[in-house]
Amino acid sequence: MTTRESTDETTHDNRHPAAHVVNIAEKLAGFTERWAPHRIARINDYEVKIAKVQGEFIWHTHEDTDELFLVVSGTLTIRLRAGDVVLNPGEIYVVPRGVEHCPQADGETAILLFEPVGTANTGGEVSDRTREPVDA
Repeated sequence: MTTRESTDETTHDNRHPAAHVVNIAEKLAGFTERWAPHRIARINDYEVKIAKVQGEFIWHTHEDTDELFLVVSGTLTIRLRAGDVVLNPGEIYVVPRGVEHCPQADGETAILLFEPVGTANTGGEVSDRTREPVDA
C-alpha cells in the first residue's frame, strides 16, 4: 500500500510504515536557493537529497564515502583532476570516496544525491557553501 504525501503512519503489516510517494518535480518547485541540499527520503543510513545548482561549487573530497549524482534536469559537469565528467538528464555518476571533485553547471541544473546521513555537502572543507540539508 502506498500513500501520496500522507502523514498517516499506519502500517500495512504492523511492522513498516506505509510508503510515501515523493514527486521530485514538486519538491524542486518548492525552493529556489542554489547549492542547498533538501532531504526528500531516507533509506537505511542514507539520505536522498535534491538541489538546484548553477555556477561552480568548491573543490572538495568525501574521505569516507562515495557520492552519487543523478541529473534530473540541465547539465552537470563534475570536474575531476583526471578530467571532467558531463552528465545530462537521467544520467548518474558516482564519485569514489577520497576523489577530489568540483561540481559545476553553466545553467540551472537539478540534481539528486544519494549519500550517508551526516555527509557534509562540502566534504572536509568548510566554506560559505557548507549547508546542512533541510527537509523538502
